[in-house]
Amino acid sequence: MRSKIVAGNWKMNNDLSATETLITALKETIKDPQVEVMIAPTFTNLYSAFEALKDNKIEVIAQNMHFAENGAYTGEISADMLKSVGVKTVILGHSERRAYFAETDETLAKKVGAVLENGMRTIFCFGEELEDRKAEKHFEVVENQIKNALFGFDAEAFKSIVLAYEPVWAIGTGETASPEQAQEVHAFVRKVIADKYGDAVASEVSILYGGSVKPANAKEIFSKEDVDGGLIGGAALKAEDFNAIVEGLS
Repeated sequence: MRSKIVAGNWKMNNDLSATETLITALKETIKDPQVEVMIAPTFTNLYSAFEALKDNKIEVIAQNMHFAENGAYTGEISADMLKSVGVKTVILGHSERRAYFAETDETLAKKVGAVLENGMRTIFCFGEELEDRKAEKHFEVVENQIKNALFGFDAEAFKSIVLAYEPVWAIGTGETASPEQAQEVHAFVRKVIADKYGDAVASEVSILYGGSVKPANAKEIFSKEDVDGGLIGGAALKAEDFNAIVEGLS
């Protein structure tokens, strides 16, 4: 049975004090989650977050990772560095990384490979731009992103891969894909996986939706058959809102 997951991507928000305050509020609000709950603070606050939550069900994850073990990659973070502070899961391929830092499918394939080699798990993001949606090329775009980055790995790899569909036009814009649009793409992606690896693998892959998920729309989106949770942005920065979204999946 595939995992139900709500992951909060904090992006470049919250210094150490704000991180500690929000974690305290999350611990008081999210008492006994019935689904997997994750938060992704900034790199500088990962260890303090891990220490604060090491006896809690909320998992601390990272927002990015480099594919190399070490070396002359100023400003980058390796798998060993993340594991040394308790992190076992990393978000890869977020649309902001693709857009602002020129991450390609080839680069992401290397990063996913590093995740797998280090016994970690990834939340792998994919999704179309508004122009792709208007041109009705969204299926082609998401299929290529998944095939180019992930289809070089065997079926076993998908035990460590969570997918996250994030239509770029719905991130931070206030626009949200309708529950039907989310379901349509999620079902399509599951078929793409099934065509390559078989129904058994496809049925076990968790596919999250990310794109302006809020307490008001979370339950309806999560009610769809192929939507297994959410990758949450802005609403993850408010404990009550994030908890309401968690409860919408439970």
